[in-house]
Amino acid sequence: MSTMEMKNVTAFGYEIIRDHILSTIVGKNEANILYWCGKETARKFPLLEIEELPAFFAEASWGVLEQTKLGKSEAIYVLTGDADILKFEQRCFRIESGFIAEQIQKHNGFLTECYEEVDVKKGRVTFQVKWDLKDPIHQEEVK
Repeated sequence: MSTMEMKNVTAFGYEIIRDHILSTIVGKNEANILYWCGKETARKFPLLEIEELPAFFAEASWGVLEQTKLGKSEAIYVLTGDADILKFEQRCFRIESGFIAEQIQKHNGFLTECYEEVDVKKGRVTFQVKWDLKDPIHQEEVK
């Protein structure tokens, strides 16, 4: 077990950073900045296979991610987990959206965007991922 695996961040510590400090720093541009932070995080932590997304989410304590649909130019993922930790009613899930978009873009080679929809009553976030088969990304642009 690596040193990183042995250390745990409390939910409270994560909440302070994620929901209070980040919001204060980025202000009214929170959604856009967090999306690009998610994309940058995906570049720093590239997955070998797109099927590793759920494992990454679990390890990062982002919740339980499940792919529910895969089409020719889109995919749907659903995020669930402990509502007290994920704070569905108040959290912006743009980091996760950007992360998913960048990972899928890296693997499929097409311009990819991800949009999230929070359902507080059901305790889940649905991520709709779409890529444009007419807009390939050159590998130099992805790096």
